[in-house]
This record gives sequence, C-alpha cells and structure tokens, in this order.
Amino acid sequence: MCEIFNEGQYWERVQKGEFSAVLVEDRHPSLTLANEPFCTHSQMVSYRDSQNDEIARVHQYLRPDKTIGASGRPDPKRLRVGDTLYRLHRSPRH
Repeated sequence: MCEIFNEGQYWERVQKGEFSAVLVEDRHPSLTLANEPFCTHSQMVSYRDSQNDEIARVHQYLRPDKTIGASGRPDPKRLRVGDTLYRLHRSPRH
C-alpha cells in the first residue's frame, strides 16, 4: 500500500492543496511503544478531494516541532484508486 501511496503522491498533493487533510483522531501515544519525543501526537488523517470524498486515510506521528515521526512520512491505512478501495485490517488483539 505504501508503494501505491508514494507513486500516487498523495501526501505531496495534500501539501500542494490539491487534497484537504481532515483530522479524524488525535491522541498521545504510549512513549515506550512509539519511541517518539514527549508531546508527540498519534493522528489518523483523512485526505479528501474537492467533492469531500475520502481518497486516503493515513496514520502519522506529529512531533512537537511539526515534523512527521517514524519513517518521516504518513503511513497509509486506506486508499481509493478509481473504484477500488484498499485498506489494511487490524489483527484481533488477544
């Protein structure tokens, strides 16, 4: 999914204003699990087109200095390409 996300330049298109970014979830992660600086936010963000249709949903760690943590890029969880919706499923927790 990352390959499709990167090739489609979804994040870059948000930065250029072609898509809007809507914050869906915002919380403080467990620092021991995320290994990110204090006050980093774990966020789910919906990327939307001009008709307000979701074309992608990503997870990101937004650091206090406004940079993206972990890989330095948002991590796609859902992508719509034409009429096809790609999405990652969470495995059940035990």
